[in-house]
Amino acid sequence: MKIVVLSGGVGGARFLRGLRSAAAGSELTAIVNVGDDMWLTGLRICPDLDSIMYTLAGVNDEQRGWGRVGESERVSGELREYGVGWPWFTLGDLDLGTHIARTHYLRSGIPLSEATARLASRWDLGVRLLPATDDEAETQVVLADGGSLHFQEWWTRHRAALPTRAFVYPVGSSKPAPGVLEAIVSAHVILIAPSNPVVSIAPILAIPGIRDALSAARAPIVGVSPIISGAVVRGMADACLTAIGVATAADAIALHYGARSRGGLIDAWLVDETDAALTSAIEAAGIRASAVPLWMRDLPSSAALATAALAAAK
Repeated sequence: MKIVVLSGGVGGARFLRGLRSAAAGSELTAIVNVGDDMWLTGLRICPDLDSIMYTLAGVNDEQRGWGRVGESERVSGELREYGVGWPWFTLGDLDLGTHIARTHYLRSGIPLSEATARLASRWDLGVRLLPATDDEAETQVVLADGGSLHFQEWWTRHRAALPTRAFVYPVGSSKPAPGVLEAIVSAHVILIAPSNPVVSIAPILAIPGIRDALSAARAPIVGVSPIISGAVVRGMADACLTAIGVATAADAIALHYGARSRGGLIDAWLVDETDAALTSAIEAAGIRASAVPLWMRDLPSSAALATAALAAAK
């Protein structure tokens, strides 16, 4: 079976780890957000691609939720002494090895998708990682006062606390990375990971051609709510949702994506058991809904969630 997952960072990484366990023997492809990417100290940083790669490789820091386990930060300390880079955005020494290798490939004329494949080949991930695009399309945040910031500055430095008016995905003439549209067309199941709808999934959908391919896909599209009992599981997705006028609720996000049968994106939606009362409103909007345990506390619970998502596709 060919399974495609639209994914952001930590939540998507954990979901993919569970899916790999639940769907052993299947061909798994993750189409990954690159709106969080940036140039920093001359290096190309791809946080979501790296979070997924490290998690699937088993070398991620489970306590912090990002970066490599057993990290040191001596280089970042030296850069701060030189006044270089963003002092509020710390890169670990092992993590810097990834960024240096990626930048070497890119400077050699190799596109991001191929650079990602070369980096991932170090480990047996069991999932093919595809950036949504090889082009640079860094999400910008439009502030309430009219100014704008790179997403990472708003998110990491200011902890999403600055009043925000909109998010801009400057995709321009960007094209889906090689293999992205082909994966969607040939998929038997398409899943939307429990990732931030505004800054993880929306930048993927903004790449010209991807939403159209999803609309025309023969495979069922099943989404997993990143919201449980009206609260974010991780991060500050509530600030993003508030900025675009969407309530922090599992049913509100389902309606934001919309039923594919009515011009939206999804065919089915999973909410947590505690949100079972919301399923009727979701189904009234033309989306099949199921209430299942969504907390991904460990590999078994993540695998159980992935199994439920595959069952919903049937």
